[in-house]
Amino acid sequence: MLIKILGTGCAKCKKLEENTRTAIAALGMEASLEKVTDLDRIMDYGVMITPALVIDEKVVASGKLLTVDEIKELLKAN
Repeated sequence: MLIKILGTGCAKCKKLEENTRTAIAALGMEASLEKVTDLDRIMDYGVMITPALVIDEKVVASGKLLTVDEIKELLKAN
């Protein structure tokens, strides 16, 4: 599973990365986590508001800081 955090480095983006790492660990999943900070690459995903969470190249959330539990549910569903 490839997971990407899209964001420019703001506090919410950093917290989303932290929450995502916690969710992956809690589920005991094998996943690669990549942080995308380049605005052109972020816009390639059609994301206009960060932070955003991408799972296997599919944008599953953008514009809000997800909780660990919300991320767990998205990881299970994808």
